[in-house]
Amino acid sequence: MRAQLTPKQQSFLDYLHRQIMHAGKSPSLRRAALDLGVSHAAVAQIIKVLEEKGCVKRDGRYSRRIYLLNRMAEASAVQRWREIPVIGRVTAGLPLYAQQEWDGSIVLDAAVYRGRNLFALRIKGDSMIGAGILNGDLAICEPRQYAQNGEIVVALINGEDATVKRFFLHHDHIELRPENSDYESMHYQFGEVLIQGKVIGIQRGPEIMEKI
Repeated sequence: MRAQLTPKQQSFLDYLHRQIMHAGKSPSLRRAALDLGVSHAAVAQIIKVLEEKGCVKRDGRYSRRIYLLNRMAEASAVQRWREIPVIGRVTAGLPLYAQQEWDGSIVLDAAVYRGRNLFALRIKGDSMIGAGILNGDLAICEPRQYAQNGEIVVALINGEDATVKRFFLHHDHIELRPENSDYESMHYQFGEVLIQGKVIGIQRGPEIMEKI
């Protein structure tokens, strides 16, 4: 349970929340001191006290970035969102040309999706319905150039066509396996397949998100 805040501490916490809501990031100590008409040292001291009381945290001792914490000692929702690009469209049926261009963006919870340089691809087709990946879904992907057997990957075929399938490495070829009995596995020589990423989650709509 959090320690009770003094009126001055609560006022400063409210100020941080307003600034983060407005700018998307915490103010510098200098900015906070100017806004509140107090000294730089006074701001540093109140932040230290709020850290001790479990209300905020910094990335490191000397970090300028301040995170508001919820009652579970996690970064609050206002600071947990991250935007990633939606890149073209891929198929979960017959391969569709992989267009390396932005097709909008989506916002994710950074506490759930922590990887770097994540991207999303829009699914077209029904060959992966057995894995819960439906036509029109957005596949959240972690950039990868390798895969383990059984992982769901984004694979580029012959440098042109991209598809989402389960990956299996055999002694003499690569198998890209669908999750729908209406489709057959695709088999390729090693030089024909380039792994572009691993599918780590699916977004089906504004309220529904699944993590694989």
